[in-house]
Parts: sequence; C-alpha cells; structure tokens
Amino acid sequence: MRLVTDEERRARLGVRHALAPTAKAASPEEAARAVVCLHATDPPSVHLSCWARVDALDIDDVERALYDTRSLIRQQSMRETLFVFPRDLVPSVWGSASARVAAAHRKRLVRDLQRWGPAAEGQGAAWLATAKEAVLARLADGVPRTSKRVREEVPEAAGFIEQAPDKSWGGRIAIAPRVLTQLSLDGAVARAANAGAWYTSRPTWTTTQAWWGDEVPEALAARQGYAELVSRWLWSYGPGTVDDLAWWLGATKSAVRTALDDIGAQRVLLEDGSVGWLREDDLAPVVAAEPWVALLPLLDPTVMGWKARAFYLGAHAPQLFDSAGNAGTTAWVDGRVVGAWVQDPGGVVELRLLDDDVPPQAREALAAEARRLSAWLDGQRVFTVYPSPAMQPGAGR
Repeated sequence: MRLVTDEERRARLGVRHALAPTAKAASPEEAARAVVCLHATDPPSVHLSCWARVDALDIDDVERALYDTRSLIRQQSMRETLFVFPRDLVPSVWGSASARVAAAHRKRLVRDLQRWGPAAEGQGAAWLATAKEAVLARLADGVPRTSKRVREEVPEAAGFIEQAPDKSWGGRIAIAPRVLTQLSLDGAVARAANAGAWYTSRPTWTTTQAWWGDEVPEALAARQGYAELVSRWLWSYGPGTVDDLAWWLGATKSAVRTALDDIGAQRVLLEDGSVGWLREDDLAPVVAAEPWVALLPLLDPTVMGWKARAFYLGAHAPQLFDSAGNAGTTAWVDGRVVGAWVQDPGGVVELRLLDDDVPPQAREALAAEARRLSAWLDGQRVFTVYPSPAMQPGAGR
C-alpha cells in the first residue's frame, strides 16, 4: 500500500485548493471547484475564500457568479450548513446530502410546530404541507421576497414557535424562515439575490424554477449523488479517511464506503498509520509547487475539510476553533496553519501568529498578504460571530 506522507498531503492541499501561486484559480467558479464548494454560513467568507484563490478578483466578480450568471448556487446541505456549489454539482447534492438533512429538518419542524407552535398534536405534518403549498403559490410570480415579506404575505406560514419558554436557550422563532429552509432543502425554492451588502446576510427567496431559468435538472439518486460528491472530495482533499468523508458529508460510514466502491477508490497508508483513500486516477505523488502563504476567512473550506486535522493544524486546534467547532480565520505557510488574522478598528488586517519559528521570509510574505487584503477590503470591517481564541485581543504574536 502506498504511503502518503503529511508533507505530500500539505503539498496536495496547496496545489488542489488553488492556494500556491502557480495553482491559482481564474474565477470564482474555479475557486469553488477547487474545494468542491464554499462555506457560506458567514456571508463574507464566500468572497474572501475566492479572494484567497483568484488573483485580481473584484467583489463584483463574486456577486456576478452568485446573482447574475448564477453559475454558483447557494444550497443548505451537509451538516445543515449553507454552502455555495458550482451549478452542475447541485443535482448531486439535492439527492444526497440535502435530502438527508431535509428529512431530519422536517421531523424537527413538525415536532416543534406541535409542541410549541400553532399545530395541534398529530397535525404538524398537515400544517407544514399547507404552509409550503401557500408559500410556493405566493412565490410563483417569480418575484424574490425576504422571509419577512413572505411572513407578511402568506398567513399560512405566519406566526411563531415559542421554543422552550421556561429555558434560558428558548425563545420566539418565526415560522416562515423555517418553512423556507424546508422548501430549500427539498429543492423547491432557492436563495435569490441578497437584499443587503455583500458582507451581510439578507437573502431573498424565489422558486427554483425562477432562479434556474432554464429547465431545472432532476435530483440524482442518493447513491449517485454521494458517489459524485466523494469523487470530487477525493480529488480536492484526498487522501482522506472514511471518518473524514463521513464527517464532511454528514453521512453514514456505510454511504461513504458504498461511494468509495462505486468510484473504484484506492487505499493508501497515511503517516499516522490510518487507511486513507485516493481516486484511482490520482495515485501519482504530488510535490509542492513552490513556497506559499495564505490568509483564509473563518469557516474556509480548507481548514474545515477534514475531521482529522493534525497534519496541517499541529497543536493549534484549540486556538483556532470556537467551542462549537467553528474555525476562525487562519494564516497559512506551506500547508501549515501558523496563526490567525483580525482587523483593527480602521479595518486594517493584523496577523496573530501562534508559531515562534515562522521563517522571516514567510513572515514578510504574510505581512504583504495582510496589506493586500487590507487594500482589497478598503476599510470595510467583516464582523464575525465565530471568533476563535487566536482572534481575541492580546492573542498571538
């Protein structure tokens, strides 16, 4: 069995993720393909992940791909997380990862409607079906609407769930956004244009038919969808373990093993002694392109790409993730994370290095990258709800 060292894994990461200078992507679409899909939970991360991978990128380039050509599609899927996918990959997602999440979300929503909402016991599914039908009827005119407007115009989806009123974690939750989420997971509606600035989240909603314009493709069967996702993941992130893939997909290990069999993936040995997998057309060694540095946003696909992260995080994981497992910003040198980055009150990017032994040349390269990012952001601060310990005041060097 071929051994793939941690050094080779870091080399693959730099090349396949379009982070090394000679491996850069030419467009937001290519940047998304390089990492399979982009994390979109935090709105600025989509643009910043593209910035890190595409030279001479404008904010408008990303907006055009998202909202004009619609070559990149927002879709909630793996681990109930919002991602941006290349358009051609979405049918694979609808039938596999999104379908799995949709079933779990529907079950919880029906339960909550009955326990804390307007539906009587045993009537939650019927209430939800009526609400979904009414929302789709309202959106049939093709006019994108915010969830607030949907709530105002569709009484069947109005109202609130008074979740756990006697608990500190409880609260009043509008029902319409959850109905829209269910319809999106089902593939019936799509997130349309953003009603706010690029660094905010104010999505509008329309039917999938209206957003896609041409004929909407059929969702692939779950087995086919998982096979396509696993194949793309292995090209970008391989080698990886069954545990890595199951975590990333939010799927069962059985589904992962079936997909690996379906695509003819090959076993390799990883440096920690575990068994990893590569595509059968990707068994040749990959060498590092050249030295590189990168500043990646929070929840960037690269830092969130594996369950086992020691080969690129080293001992820094506790400093780079919040208590819920969300990755903060990261600073990279040749496939290793060496710190994080933040912005000062004026929007200037500052480094928070965690390693004492970052070579002077790499430090200067990171400083230059920080200046480049500061210029690109042009004073705009991108706020985050997921600050890692390394991003806190006084952290790093």
